[in-house]
Amino acid sequence: MGKAEATVEELVGMIEHGELRLPEMQRRYVWRSPRVRDLLDSLYRGWPSGNILLWETDESVPQQDFALEQQQNPYQNTRLLLDGQQRLTSLWAVIRGEPVTVRNRKKPIEVLFNLEHPEKLSIVTEVNEDEDDDEDDEEDGNGGDDGADSSEDELLQRFNKMTFVVATKKLEQLPQWVKVTDVFKTDGDAPFLTRAGVESFSDARYTKYSNRLAKLRGIRKYMYRMDILERTLSYDEVTEIFVRVNSLGAKLRGSDLALAQITAKWHGALKIFQEFQDQCSKQGFYLDLGLHLRNLIGFATAQSRFLTVGSQAIGTLKQGWKDCVPGMEYAINFLKSNLGIDSPALISSPYLLVTLGYFGHKRKYVISDKEADLLRYWALVANAKGRYSRGSSETLLDQDLATLRDGGGPKELLDRLRLQVGVLEITPEELEGRDQRSAFFKTMFLAFRAAGAKDWRTNVAISLKHIGTQHKLQFHHIFAKALLKGIYSTREVNDIANLAFIGGKTNRQISATPPGGYFPGLIEKNPGAFPAQCIPTKGELLSVDSYKAFLAQRRQEVCDRLNEFLAAPEF
Repeated sequence: MGKAEATVEELVGMIEHGELRLPEMQRRYVWRSPRVRDLLDSLYRGWPSGNILLWETDESVPQQDFALEQQQNPYQNTRLLLDGQQRLTSLWAVIRGEPVTVRNRKKPIEVLFNLEHPEKLSIVTEVNEDEDDDEDDEEDGNGGDDGADSSEDELLQRFNKMTFVVATKKLEQLPQWVKVTDVFKTDGDAPFLTRAGVESFSDARYTKYSNRLAKLRGIRKYMYRMDILERTLSYDEVTEIFVRVNSLGAKLRGSDLALAQITAKWHGALKIFQEFQDQCSKQGFYLDLGLHLRNLIGFATAQSRFLTVGSQAIGTLKQGWKDCVPGMEYAINFLKSNLGIDSPALISSPYLLVTLGYFGHKRKYVISDKEADLLRYWALVANAKGRYSRGSSETLLDQDLATLRDGGGPKELLDRLRLQVGVLEITPEELEGRDQRSAFFKTMFLAFRAAGAKDWRTNVAISLKHIGTQHKLQFHHIFAKALLKGIYSTREVNDIANLAFIGGKTNRQISATPPGGYFPGLIEKNPGAFPAQCIPTKGELLSVDSYKAFLAQRRQEVCDRLNEFLAAPEF
């Protein structure tokens, strides 16, 4: 294995000029902005950030596109990037100031640099081991400000201790924060120093800021070591190296390693998978490629684990894909038309799609009215109660696939679900203490929308697909956080019984006004607004002192509405 070195600037140039290409076995670019921020911080400090793994070959190897525009390869031989795609694509986007394609959308990566950062690291990075880089980041109402809150000041104090942060509009306005991309676009410091209020060479900040800007630009000279695999290796051998390298480092998920094994046998498969992924996305269901691979394995082997991928014949894989595509189409159509779920943001686990599709496949897509009603009920309850979020998701999915493989149907799926969660009806006790991350919260949205819930001022029906900041859906704390802070626990403040769905402008206008202050005017103009979202309006429940009583009353009303929406059929 050969060794070489190259600077960040040289590697970025090699990608632009088409000298580095991506093999089919690689996953798409998936990094989120916080990962880029942390990478820049490491390079700025001169810390290790991994090696680059390349393979030089004269073979005609299946390839895929980077998340950026590349020129044609000027050389006869090909250099394939096996490890380093996420880092180098991120650096290209920041240094060149160009958007990258992430989850079928072009978006810039905007990071800010703190000219006044502490000399030594003062914030320890928190690693979320459960983070899934490939999850769709579609927003289903991230919530607006419920009034002035001291937490904003605390957040700013935390940011001021950091060297790099993901850009926000508020921070961009502050003179000590500069856009990293803007620094890379020029070698002159004057614009940044002037904006920061540095007016003369005698200003103590002049030297400090100039040195820091030079150090930031020095990231382009950061040296990466490259390991280069020999030309004599075969594609299969390189695939095995790719799998082992990433398995040992735990850098990739099982689905990424499975993709490498599948494409090693089935050349051109990635393009086929991505084309179907794009078709689903056009129907409003952008799903991680890993979910489509799991669907393929489920149909091919009647179990969901990737452990047997390497031993599957290419014919088995191709037949599994041929079967699973109409299965996924059926699942998406069933969710949209029979359940009213028109976005993956409203499902608690995408595994639900695999089970629905496999059921349609086993029934050869001929389903009776009774079975369709039972399947709808199972899917809604499984979604509300987080069927695949309790224990091992793969084990639970395997149980459901086995049930269907052995001739079972919705009734048997419901029996298995009942063993897991107890009663299928939703109880007020289950809702207590749940917040906006709960699967019940997604079902609340579905139930309220079905009941005709609308924004309290514009009278526009609630939807995840509204455009414009005025109408974009947010969840609103009925009792503002600022009113409850210091009196009730964070868990009580964020209880889903205190949350409602309204548009962004309405949320901002209400701000921290107490319910007793804004309820009367809204009720007068739109008397059906609060009943549609099961919000009690009795005066004695609208004071801060009565907050727990308000939660209990609304929890019961929401529970009744959810069970009405689920509409349990006769067995």
